[in-house]
Order: sequence, then C-alpha cells, then structure tokens
Amino acid sequence: MLNIFPALTCSLILLGVFLSSVKGFAAPRILHAAAAVRPPSLLHAEKSKDGEDNFISDFCIGTNTFWKGLVMKPVRDLVEIRPATITPDSPIIDKLTSPPELPGIPRPVWLTILGSVPTGLVWYGYYKFSVEEELYQYELQQTGKVSGCGGYGTLFPFVYGILIGFPASFLHIPGGELFVEVAGAWILLGQVNLYNRVNELCTESEDMKSELGLTEGPLFEWWAVLPPPLDVVVGLRQVHFLSEYGE
Repeated sequence: MLNIFPALTCSLILLGVFLSSVKGFAAPRILHAAAAVRPPSLLHAEKSKDGEDNFISDFCIGTNTFWKGLVMKPVRDLVEIRPATITPDSPIIDKLTSPPELPGIPRPVWLTILGSVPTGLVWYGYYKFSVEEELYQYELQQTGKVSGCGGYGTLFPFVYGILIGFPASFLHIPGGELFVEVAGAWILLGQVNLYNRVNELCTESEDMKSELGLTEGPLFEWWAVLPPPLDVVVGLRQVHFLSEYGE
C-alpha cells in the first residue's frame, strides 16, 4: 500500500543527514581559534553560520509553538516542564510519570525498558516527548537558540499524521498514505537529529569525554534508519549515554 514510502523516507533522511553534516562543517575549528584580526572570508563564514543557526532555531521554535497550540490545555498542564524535583532516591513510579524537568531527568536503560515493554512502547513515546522537551528547554535557557523541535514539535506531527493517515488509508481516502509516510519520515529525522545532539553533549568538553569514557561521539546518526531489531539496540545506546550525561 505504501509503495512510495521507502523512497520518500530515504530522501528525507538523507536530507536530514546532509543538513547535519553541513551544520558540522559550517563551524570549522579555525573559527573558534581565530586570531584577533580575521580575514573578511572568515567573518563572512561566521555571519553565514549565525544566519543558518538562526534559521534553524526559528524554524524549531515555530514548529514547537505551533504543535503545542494544537494540544488540549489539560494535557499541556500535565506535561508542562518544571524545575527538577526527581532525585536518584525517588520512587520508580515517580520517575516514570514525572513531567519533563530542567535539568533533565536521568532515565537509564533499565527504567526505559521497564516503562516501555509493559505498555507496548506507549511509555517510550512519552520518554521521547520528555527528552526532546528537556533538551529544547535546556538549549533555550543556555543559548537562546535551539537545534531541535522539542517534545511537541517532534512527537505530535508523528502522532497526528498516524491518527489521520491510517484511518484515511483504510477508507481509501486520497492523501491518507501520504500522511503516514510523512509522519514516519518526520520521526526518523527527529531521531537522526537527537543522535547528533547527544553526540554534541557527550563530547562538549574533554572532561565530559573522560567521565563518559569516550574519545568521540558514541552514536552515528545514520544508525537511526537501521532495521529492527538493530534500531532498538542503537536506541538503547542513545538512552544510556543521555542518562549518563544527565547524571
């Protein structure tokens, strides 16, 4: 039924990986270690990077704001981010049901499995929402810019796409399949971006790399498109290192 899904998804994924690569190359080390007097070409490169970062940040903030506005207020109130209250000694049920916090809640692999398996991965969707929203708010607080669409902008396009697309496809309504395809591509691109951001966090300083026992980023972004069960293994690796960073 979804005969163009592989082509559309792969195209969007490759676009996401390309944009991630451009972002990485757009800030060569020479700009960070430049002398006081910089050639015009370097100044132009810095301005270009600032413009690119602003565009990405504005897009992500706009996306998060738009989709947050489509969520019912009682639901928004339940998952509104709050200052950190969860501690290592907090009961497991509190860790599983807590709204996103700032700083983020460390959620180790065992806790993620405990919440995900009995709920048929429903809780993993909540985990995805929470970590994306925590990273979004953390970046906004630290720099005023963001590199991800937050919990609302990452998860809810996927949720609405599936809720609309599957019934429409079942009823043979034109466009139903496209909704499902775009929803799948969007969540995969979000995962690619999440892996990139986790790499940046885990390698932000030599002390952090030493503490985590790393010499380079622990993830490859393209791992997000591996088929099951390999994607699950990679996902758990992301869960582990993000939790270790949070601790």
